[in-house]
Amino acid sequence: MEIIDVTTFALFAMTAGLLIGCVGIGGVILVPLLAYAGGVPIHTAIAAAMFSYLVSGAIGTFVFARNKSIRWDLTAWMWAGAMPAAFLGAVTASVTSGWFLELCIGLLTGASGLNTLLAKSNKDGEEASQLGKPALAGIGAFTGFASSLTGTGGPLVLVPILMWLQIPVLTAIGLSQAIQLPIAVLAAAGNIYAGTLDIVLGCVLAAGISLGTWGGAKLAHVLPKATLRLIVSVLMVIIGGLILVKIAYGALAG
Repeated sequence: MEIIDVTTFALFAMTAGLLIGCVGIGGVILVPLLAYAGGVPIHTAIAAAMFSYLVSGAIGTFVFARNKSIRWDLTAWMWAGAMPAAFLGAVTASVTSGWFLELCIGLLTGASGLNTLLAKSNKDGEEASQLGKPALAGIGAFTGFASSLTGTGGPLVLVPILMWLQIPVLTAIGLSQAIQLPIAVLAAAGNIYAGTLDIVLGCVLAAGISLGTWGGAKLAHVLPKATLRLIVSVLMVIIGGLILVKIAYGALAG
């Protein structure tokens, strides 16, 4: 890997990490940046991105936990569902066509953004709806599978679900940080098993994402919650739309 590539990929990861730490969804831009701007094969990009979320998950969880922004009573059962599903999602991604993976990423991103943009905002400090253990495990399982299948990390999937359930935005982002780590561990194991993980690329991304996530998590506790929600929504809609436009253009050109 050339020095220019290392620098470019590290900057991609730093940008994604900043958004992950701040609004919880930065992982969605990492795979498209690697695949479209960096020329990395999409299966390799997904595997390396999931590996880098080991770092962003650890850092984000630490910062949000220190600020008491993680609902640990909701976390354990989500982890229980997410971990086996993440391994299955990683193995599934390795045998799925690149075109279909791109389509999944685009649809998931755009739909999540629209859902978050249109959903009613919960009032600051309002208690979240009480969810049963099976529901929490089911949410975790869906998050784990979809995240490792598309290489977007847990937050992109989990944040819109939790906001739809009327969980305050900062709490939703905190939970999305906590779920990254177990998903990344099992997804990395699945990608190693499938032979799609480029460990050097993964380490470069991890270095960049660590710096971005730390700064973003600090910023999340300074910005108004309404601003965080708006950033989350608009960013996902724009990125999802661009991915779908790219796929449509490729289909027409082909």
